[in-house]
Amino acid sequence: MSLIRRRALVSGRVQGVFFRQACKQEADAIGVSGVARNLDDGRVEVVAEGDADAVERLLAWCRNGPSSALVTRVDVRDEAPEGVVGFRTA
Repeated sequence: MSLIRRRALVSGRVQGVFFRQACKQEADAIGVSGVARNLDDGRVEVVAEGDADAVERLLAWCRNGPSSALVTRVDVRDEAPEGVVGFRTA
């Protein structure tokens, strides 16, 4: 298993539409650790760590989000894995 970590900044109508909770459910289902948190500028930050394929699956989900969201942009950058366990919302 190849452990990777990516930080995504998700723009659009992504706050107040259950994006973070739905992201946690998706991450838990595919075994990705990390966090989803609202930012003051209206974006959601998603930090995802785990198997490369699973992280990419979560990021692909983030490009659409839950049905109530309207994602307009996702900016992703690589980071060094930190060994995070579990996925949480903040």
